[in-house]
Amino acid sequence: MEVEKAKKNTTEDDDDESKIIYRGWKVMPFIIGNETFEKLGIVGSSSNLVIYLTTVFNMKSITAATVVNIYGGTSNFGTIVAAFLCDSYFGRYKTLSFAMIACFLGSVAMDLTAVVNQLHPAKCAKEVGSVCKGPSIGQIMFLAGAMVLLVIGAGGIRPCNLPFGADQFNPKTKEGKRGVDSFFNWYFFTFTFAQMVSLTLIVYVQSNVSWSIGLAIPAILMLLGCIIFFAGSKLYVKVKASGSPIHSITRVIVVAIKKRRLNVTGSSSEGLYNYLAKDFKNSKLSHTNQFRFLDKAAIQTPDDKLNIDGSPADVWKLCSVQQVEEVKCVIRVLPVWLSAALFYLAYIQQTTYTIFQSLQSDRRLGSGTFQIPAGSYMVFLMLGMTIFIPIYDRVLVPFLRKYTGRDSGITQLQRVGAGMFLCITSMLVSAFVEQHRRTVALTRPTLGVAPRKGSISSMSGMWLIPQLVLMGIGDALAGVGQMEFYYKQFPENMRSFAGSLYYCGIGLSSYLSSFLLSAVHDITEGSSAGNWLPEDLNKGRLEYFYYFVAGMMTLNFAYFLLVSHWYRYKDVVARDKDMDKPSNEFDKVSV
Repeated sequence: MEVEKAKKNTTEDDDDESKIIYRGWKVMPFIIGNETFEKLGIVGSSSNLVIYLTTVFNMKSITAATVVNIYGGTSNFGTIVAAFLCDSYFGRYKTLSFAMIACFLGSVAMDLTAVVNQLHPAKCAKEVGSVCKGPSIGQIMFLAGAMVLLVIGAGGIRPCNLPFGADQFNPKTKEGKRGVDSFFNWYFFTFTFAQMVSLTLIVYVQSNVSWSIGLAIPAILMLLGCIIFFAGSKLYVKVKASGSPIHSITRVIVVAIKKRRLNVTGSSSEGLYNYLAKDFKNSKLSHTNQFRFLDKAAIQTPDDKLNIDGSPADVWKLCSVQQVEEVKCVIRVLPVWLSAALFYLAYIQQTTYTIFQSLQSDRRLGSGTFQIPAGSYMVFLMLGMTIFIPIYDRVLVPFLRKYTGRDSGITQLQRVGAGMFLCITSMLVSAFVEQHRRTVALTRPTLGVAPRKGSISSMSGMWLIPQLVLMGIGDALAGVGQMEFYYKQFPENMRSFAGSLYYCGIGLSSYLSSFLLSAVHDITEGSSAGNWLPEDLNKGRLEYFYYFVAGMMTLNFAYFLLVSHWYRYKDVVARDKDMDKPSNEFDKVSV
């Protein structure tokens, strides 16, 4: 009876899978359209946030930067919670639906803080040294509520959007695989496009027309994104929640600890429990000799009973070699993740203090009166990334392929390492430019006074472009390289978790940045050399802080080289020559 029941369940699973209709590119207008408007909404609400907090909520620069870092860090760390809930209970469609509604409500609430006078403090006088009234507790609470809704929305959308789009393509056909690759390109294109539009048009409206209108635009765009997404609801492939990979990871660790007194014999998988279910969809992994302690979870003892189909009767007493190797994949990635994540510690400085630098620089274009909004300088970072990606893909990769023999030109970790090197270079250039800006401000005629800050240096704001372009190119290498690395090195059922891990790395850097800003501000405020990070950058030493971050990045780069040399790419056992061979050749490459 049990055998018949198992066969029946397997047949039902096969029938369910055959009934799935993959519409591929037919539903992409709904998904990519939603992705575009959703990114425009989220980025439009947060890209100019540091200026909004200093000009409308009358916060000090150090406070605003800290708030933005905490907001960004929490948004990114929220992805791990969303990925867990998505994989365990709700599935990607329901998680995305809830997150998008939360994002829309957060955008509306953020706009209300600008529209309703009672929800923000009175405007400050422009005179230097004038006393500004800060926000009340009620105003802070309402602002925090709006940011919490945006955190929930962003945290739910980020780890699910990319896998949900990939779910619409049949992974068993060549057309489906090509569709997924093309979708990735469109995903990053829409992300970059949304950021560029937000950093130019929306930021211009917010800074020069009206904050009320400027924050209403993202809310309207989020509403359009929701409408487009739900319009295609009946056409989507909605993959059901199949259980969080965290459960599988926990089981392997617990079973290995329970069997810690047992000894693993030999260096191969012989003698270990090697079982794959018929409906198993992950790539089969070869046994590795790293983290041999975990192999104890796959040692079968006389007490470990099996079902008729060969599966363990108690999953908390015995794990398969495949399950163990999947956990090893995760553990191997963690040291690399820690180092690669710190790349964003420098990236975050370019998105906060570079804006403050531009406020005290000459932002005029030529001899006209038009000024580039301070928040719009980030578009040069995005331009560096956008222009470099096709050059890398079409020029550098074919050139490097001739010398390395690898389809990708270089390995994923080599790509990340190149980006980290440019990150250090960007911080050094930032320090040189800030030193020059400050010298010009103190030794030459100034262009007036920036409200609540200090004299505006006659140094052209165009001097800030090289550091931003370098960081953009670095992100094209390190950022995209990280996403590709996690996606390919994690088992297929852990890819939502892999995406959340990437964003958690950004969150870690955001929190670390907040800590560094506060620590440096507090330590240097009473020193003889003066505060490095005052409101008036002309009275500070921002370049010292940039040198300090560059030094940290250099140490981190050395650590990255060490763990990259230790890392071994996952080894997939080929089961289908057409589908597995190319990925095997890529995955077996070591740094």
